[in-house]
Amino acid sequence: MCLKKNHYRKVSIKLVAALYFVIAVLILTVGIVLIGYRLYEKNVEASYEKYMTTVLENAYSITEEYAFGDMISHREMPEGYEEMRKHLNKVKENSEIEYLYAIYFDEIDDLHSLTYAINTKTEEEIKNGGEYTYLGKPCEEGSFEEKTLLTLQDAVKKGQKESGVLDGYSEGYGHMINGYKVIFDSDGKPAGILCVEIDIRNFRKELVSYIRSVIIFVTVFMIVIIAIYLIQVERSIIDPIKKITQSADDFVSIIEDQDYSSGEAFSQEQFDEFIRRFRKLDIHSGDEVERLYIALCSMSANQVEQIRSIRRMSESTAKMQEGMIVTMANLVENRDSDTGAHVQKTAAYVSIIAEGLKKKGYYAEKLTPKFMEDVVRSAPLHDVGKINIPDRILNKPGKLDEDEYEIMKTHTTAGKKIIEQAIGALEGDSYLKEARNMAAYHHERWDGKGYPEGLHGEVIPLSARIMAVADVFDALASPRVYKPAFPLEKALAILEEGKGTQFDPKCVEVFLEALPQVKEVLGKYQQNE
Repeated sequence: MCLKKNHYRKVSIKLVAALYFVIAVLILTVGIVLIGYRLYEKNVEASYEKYMTTVLENAYSITEEYAFGDMISHREMPEGYEEMRKHLNKVKENSEIEYLYAIYFDEIDDLHSLTYAINTKTEEEIKNGGEYTYLGKPCEEGSFEEKTLLTLQDAVKKGQKESGVLDGYSEGYGHMINGYKVIFDSDGKPAGILCVEIDIRNFRKELVSYIRSVIIFVTVFMIVIIAIYLIQVERSIIDPIKKITQSADDFVSIIEDQDYSSGEAFSQEQFDEFIRRFRKLDIHSGDEVERLYIALCSMSANQVEQIRSIRRMSESTAKMQEGMIVTMANLVENRDSDTGAHVQKTAAYVSIIAEGLKKKGYYAEKLTPKFMEDVVRSAPLHDVGKINIPDRILNKPGKLDEDEYEIMKTHTTAGKKIIEQAIGALEGDSYLKEARNMAAYHHERWDGKGYPEGLHGEVIPLSARIMAVADVFDALASPRVYKPAFPLEKALAILEEGKGTQFDPKCVEVFLEALPQVKEVLGKYQQNE
């Protein structure tokens, strides 16, 4: 005999593999989240500061036009003061800043002599009871932190030319990002400071939203990846080993009572050689492999034939699985009872639209030969997500109610997920990437009122915009359980009506111009409906 069975450690390969994999994924995930958060934080903060500086410079040019520095220096509000305020109000009205105002130190050395020079209000703020603040009104106590006042005072004293940015806080206004720039009079002397403020809570909300999105994505990603990994380990390693080991243990328990005289068997020399080869392996892995090794060392000459039988059984199982996959694929395509030749027709319409766009020179950079080929090949998969829709909804003869419609809408996200899983199993570039776009976004609208994500305009993938026209036209021009086929003229009129709202205008344009080809497709399949 080889080794005694009680020598190996009872440690599962699946447990060890899962533990190492989860630890690695967690470490990688935490690193990605932290790095991504920091980069995103910097990017958002830089964007806020850039936007605020742009608004500040725009407002500053208005104050220069009206010689605002002289108004502050002379403590006067001439006729141009209110006219300037109107222009500054417009700047605030058309931006996303919280406050736009100008201040000055009535006594430059007195930190608490801060005084308003002007402020702005939107029309909505005025309607809600807001009031203007005029030149000469002292700022409220506690409006600014002392370090903020020191920074502004220092900028005025030095006559700082460039704009600045700082974080500020007050009990009345909370956390703000403050952009400021010194206002000069006609003699070049610093007179006051123009300020714009953005509520930092918006900035924090974006960061929180980002972290939430990343956590959700990473969590789902981890679950999917770990599940796929464990399933693969279970199928490709654990299960075969368990089957062979159990078969070997069972075989060892009955082999002594078997009579092989009537069947093919190894010679004694072959059996001995088999045992010697396994003894040389001397496996001490402490897991199922060692157990398998011990069991195989205990087998007789017929073990080889048993392995051959297992192999034949595995091959038969693999063929059966392939047949089941093919059968299931056919069932997916045929579930929708009233979409006769829908995938064939929509694929033909997609080809017509893509060719039309190419001829007109639209989206020239996108419409490469490969893209066009991928889009046409992907078209039949656009409704693959309907496999998740119950038959009672999919084939309902009447109009769907609100709850049923919400369920029907999920076929887009389900299709995207199904195809993304298929993409994950493939290596290199795949036409399934366009299949994913078409499955996920063919119900988006040009005006942004579609689903599932409310994308609009050219943000919607081109393949999905093409499919939207093809899919809707076929739905209109074909009979359904809930309606007869619309006349061709009416279907085309509905497409024309949706141009620029529901559909990409260019896609509708080339489709309508290809009417002879459209009629040819209709004629080809109409007789079968």
